[in-house]
Amino acid sequence: MSNITPVDELKSNLSKMESQFKMALPKHIPAERFMRVIFTAIGQTPALSRADRQSFYAACMKSAQAGLLPDGKESAIVTFKNKAGQEICQFMPMVAGILKQVRNSGELASITSQLVYEKDDFKYWIDGEGEHLEHKPNIFEDRGKLRGVYALAKMKDGAVYIEVLTSQQVDAIKKSSRSAGSGPWAGAFEAEMWRKSAIRRLSKRLPLSTDIEMTIKADDDFYDLEGKETQGEVDTNALSVSAKKPSRLGKLVKGVTSKESKEETAVLPPDEHRETEVVYNEDVDQSDLPI
Repeated sequence: MSNITPVDELKSNLSKMESQFKMALPKHIPAERFMRVIFTAIGQTPALSRADRQSFYAACMKSAQAGLLPDGKESAIVTFKNKAGQEICQFMPMVAGILKQVRNSGELASITSQLVYEKDDFKYWIDGEGEHLEHKPNIFEDRGKLRGVYALAKMKDGAVYIEVLTSQQVDAIKKSSRSAGSGPWAGAFEAEMWRKSAIRRLSKRLPLSTDIEMTIKADDDFYDLEGKETQGEVDTNALSVSAKKPSRLGKLVKGVTSKESKEETAVLPPDEHRETEVVYNEDVDQSDLPI
């Protein structure tokens, strides 16, 4: 009788895919580092080892293609149940990951995303000179209830882009999510999801690269953007595996069956949850940017 656990089996199959991940990853991310992050994620989130294997492998490959580590900061691999009750994995970019790609576009001077509370001094207006925003957070007092969120980007040519979302708009986005009642929209992740909602919407207005557009599209897959049912099955065959060379992913996962799980939607936990602002400035080292 074999003593191999589902986790050991999953890690073994992933190890066989390391060369494929290396082909998809950008040069600044070693495949060994990427593998360590995935293995850590599996250890921290048992639901991943019980979910559909093919969708998990494809989600990992999507993360590699985007050049974002699935560490709960740059991106995450989340699970949800389809109509048949099967646990499905999917790649989801996070705030830090989207910002990382946005600033790599070469056109960005600065970008910030902030939560707005009812006791903050907040003004947003549009006139003949464009969009304007003034925000004075009441950081030393009780700020009251959360009213909204905004993202603001300044380009190197001086152009300013602003996206403001009310709590009602964020709630509508949340309700359209596959995991509206759990996962990244619950608990300590919720504030980050508010920020990401503003950033991802703002990003669609910025002159960005194809890589960023692909990342935003990957995030769009989590939402019912056309009023259709979002809890249906995910077409795992439509998840791109490698844009550089045909992959052996199909051979590696052929015959692997998924296991049923009663686990609710799972998200890779970040090292810590912070309520600090999300700010990028080209003159500042971003390696330790708190997100």
